[in-house]
Amino acid sequence: MRSISLGAAALAVFLSAPPSAPAAAPAPAPVEVVASIMPVHSLVAGVMQGVGTPHLLVPGGASPHSFTLRPSDARRLNAAKAVFWIGPQVESFLERPLKALAQKAEVVSLVDAKGVRHLPYRKGGPWEPDADEDAHHGARAGGDGHDHGEYGIDGHVWLDPQNAIAMTRAIAAALGRADPAHKARYASNADHMVARLEALDGALRTTLAPVKGKHYIVFHDAYHYFDTRYGLTPAGSITVSPEVSPGAKRLVEIRRRIRRDKAVCVFAEPQFQPKLVGTVIEGTGAKAATLDPLGAALKPGPDAYFELLRNLAKDLTACLAGTT
Repeated sequence: MRSISLGAAALAVFLSAPPSAPAAAPAPAPVEVVASIMPVHSLVAGVMQGVGTPHLLVPGGASPHSFTLRPSDARRLNAAKAVFWIGPQVESFLERPLKALAQKAEVVSLVDAKGVRHLPYRKGGPWEPDADEDAHHGARAGGDGHDHGEYGIDGHVWLDPQNAIAMTRAIAAALGRADPAHKARYASNADHMVARLEALDGALRTTLAPVKGKHYIVFHDAYHYFDTRYGLTPAGSITVSPEVSPGAKRLVEIRRRIRRDKAVCVFAEPQFQPKLVGTVIEGTGAKAATLDPLGAALKPGPDAYFELLRNLAKDLTACLAGTT
């Protein structure tokens, strides 16, 4: 057998070389996460930043009140380890599918998150349906997300940044349970989102201060939380439920309300593109504009929530202050 000899220098290098380090373990993959509507998706995306991206169910241009799950959405839900929605007040189409997921996924109804402030649906006068609306609305109770009697509270909780802060905390906690490997990152991201939301709240208060006391009409009553947070004074809504056309009696009442309260603007919504706004403002002197409570034209992601609320403030002040 042939022997192999090493020179002294080579032998010294061989003996002094450190052992090879083991290959680094791959980073754990993020879990599958689903969010219902654009504002919820944005908050979840902010908490997940640097880890993964949640799947958005309802595009910004669609209404959650009339949305139907596609087969691809159903597959995403079945694979999800965490699902975030507002609750049956808004996304009634999810109520049944999510019951089947309760045993194998973190399913979080954010309307119930600790610290979220609840407001009732507004009642009386320009906030009530007329007879035609009420008959149609009653026939669909429990199916359009606006059954005031069944749910009691207004589900548009995301339009108050302080509620968004409570929701962000709940999102981080749920993601930490569903994906413990990234729990610390979720908590850190949530702290960053909360700081941004606090700054947003202060900026919106400053932006909206000049239009306090100016009356306006909204398409449907989606803005109670926003109005209340910033001390605004809406005078009524064209319709109670966005899929139900108001009757002639209600339109007459809204026109009367515009004149009586000297309402400056009547706002449509991009999800419905109603022709009713032109009819309502004819001869009143009020202007037509648009408010978007969901972010129809926004790019999904961590910044979408902030753009959504800044756009609401900008569109309100532009019309009410007469700069349109």
